[in-house]
Amino acid sequence: MPHSPEDKKRALNRIKRIQGQCEGIQRSLEAGADCAPVLMQMAAVRGAMNGLMTEILESYIKEEFAGKLKPDSEAGEDIGELVKLVKSYFK
Repeated sequence: MPHSPEDKKRALNRIKRIQGQCEGIQRSLEAGADCAPVLMQMAAVRGAMNGLMTEILESYIKEEFAGKLKPDSEAGEDIGELVKLVKSYFK
């Protein structure tokens, strides 16, 4: 989890936006909207959720593993590669 106040605030703002998008989808479904715009909004929510998941996972990886490395360790580069891989997976 993001522990710094800025990261936590950013994550909470993102989830609130996602929540608003989901409420918009609900209203569209209740109103009987056409499928195409609803599907587009659902894809946007999925993308937003993947972005949030990437941020939190990156934070977790860095906090969990970076603190356990020796200062002269090359594993820090491996962590960077892992974060890069995770980000590419969620795109």
